[in-house]
Amino acid sequence: MTDQPPSAHPIALHMRGISKSFPGVKALQDVELEVRTGEVHAIVGENGAGKSTLMKILAGFYQPDHGEIEIGGHVVRHWHPREARERGIGMIYQELNLVPDLTVAENISLGRMPHRGPFVDYRAVTQKATEVLGELHADIDPATPLGNLSISQQQLVEIAKVMADKPRIVVFDEPTSSLGDKETRVLFEVIGRMRAAGIAIIYISHRLQEVMEIGDRVTVLRDGRRIETRDVEGVTPEHMVRLMVGRDVSEMFPKLDLVPGEQVLTVKNISRSGDFTDVSLDVREREIVGLAGLVGSGRTEVARAVFGLDPIESGEIAMRGRKVKIRSARKGMASGVALVPEDRKGQGIIPMLTVRENFTLPVIQRLTTALLIFARKERGIVRRLADRLKVNPPQIERPLSVFSGGNQQKVVLGKWLLAEPSLLILDEPTRGVDVGAKADIHEIIGEFAQGGGAVLMISSELPELLAVCDRVFVLHEGRVTAEIARADATEESVMRAATGQTGQVAA
Repeated sequence: MTDQPPSAHPIALHMRGISKSFPGVKALQDVELEVRTGEVHAIVGENGAGKSTLMKILAGFYQPDHGEIEIGGHVVRHWHPREARERGIGMIYQELNLVPDLTVAENISLGRMPHRGPFVDYRAVTQKATEVLGELHADIDPATPLGNLSISQQQLVEIAKVMADKPRIVVFDEPTSSLGDKETRVLFEVIGRMRAAGIAIIYISHRLQEVMEIGDRVTVLRDGRRIETRDVEGVTPEHMVRLMVGRDVSEMFPKLDLVPGEQVLTVKNISRSGDFTDVSLDVREREIVGLAGLVGSGRTEVARAVFGLDPIESGEIAMRGRKVKIRSARKGMASGVALVPEDRKGQGIIPMLTVRENFTLPVIQRLTTALLIFARKERGIVRRLADRLKVNPPQIERPLSVFSGGNQQKVVLGKWLLAEPSLLILDEPTRGVDVGAKADIHEIIGEFAQGGGAVLMISSELPELLAVCDRVFVLHEGRVTAEIARADATEESVMRAATGQTGQVAA
């Protein structure tokens, strides 16, 4: 490619007048999208704005009710996923589409294994995986079973799988939602090389700073309609938010000034080999405590141990001053602990169940006798909770799988609120969630703390932690390197501790 601006490049994709309806929902209404070669075209909008539906139409999973798709100057109609892939469409979804029991190399060649006669050519499979992972600067052994990798490493394998097809148009749907800063930098470098090679890139993200950094143009969707398309240069995040939600969101991270009460959680010198060592922290009533650190620092492992999903080898945990041995999730719940996990789809919800059924999973024993479920009572409780949490649409008998990520996350939060825990552990509670739903979730967390609850919150977004939390504990390589009060917490002080530079951090 030349050094011409993207506006001078040929049109790679033109979607015109795209409309799509589902029973009771108009997902898209007369949407237009134009993407050029060598361009990063961002698409932003709240969950439910139509972004995913538009991309599924592009990928051939849905057929539009109206409109047409033009690829490289040729109109295509009624195409399907295989044809879309053959035409050079590559899709990298937020939710992983991989097989944990297969190796990294096998996942990268999944569905298109090279053969030598009647047998799979595993040497060629490994060679292809090595080449693609090398392009991504991913230090991953192709022979490793995928299930042994971290979520961020699995996301890089997902990207490698798409890049192995040499696509002409690549859609990134929240690609950094599971990546740390280092992996995100690597991804942006890869996207920069793809752009320079003339690949058209569609980039969907709720992280508006990423859009500002990497995008050339941005299209804003709201309620299934295209609101505006413009150059990223000169636009502000505030302007994008206003277009996305149709109103000003002046306070993304509202913080209540609460007076902490009695100590709820006390963790003293807990350790587990290979994950964390001598970790001590505490959380009080009406307090939100942050747990910061880089990917691999042990944040999630500590949270899982406190909830009882993973054992500790030494140290002790106390709830309200009383030592507890939490050796299972059931015992964690009985001790008053709830965990909203990092992996919403895999660990937080059962997608095929309804909103009602997901809400009441932890408390179903309260709504049953030996033989009967008190259906009327259950529906009443769930309707009130769905209304309080602003679940949209408020249709509690629909499968949770058809709801947006933000609404699914509200259901995960809501089911634990029904359990009335003393301690709520949140692992990336706003990951992959739009700005409107994020504000709703922060409000829910604040209400829980205001009511006397204790919150331990993990987030990779430092502005979120610094704005929401009363104190922040920082982990580096499995050890607590700092405890920083709200008044002293800055992005610099947290990052110094997160990278092990504890000499200049006031604890």
